[in-house]
Amino acid sequence: MSELQREVSELEKKSATAARLFDIRRIIGGLFTVYGIIVTVAGLTASDADLKKAVDVNINLWTGLGMLALGLFFLIWLRLRPMAPPTPPTGTE
Repeated sequence: MSELQREVSELEKKSATAARLFDIRRIIGGLFTVYGIIVTVAGLTASDADLKKAVDVNINLWTGLGMLALGLFFLIWLRLRPMAPPTPPTGTE
């Protein structure tokens, strides 16, 4: 019976690791951070003609900074409040 308990324990550890790896906050935070950096760089390198099209508002810069802030928020949230591992069932069968 101890062999079965050891296998179940190992599977629970793998399941908790997989759940933390694929936490949606990590995916959303990572994507928004990467895209935010790309759009911010596009905003920093905008030409005068691009700014004139947007009525002198550097929309790429502001959107990129917003995306970057949101992505960092998700990553900080993930760091401060990690997902709790699933609790094993308490029923005795």
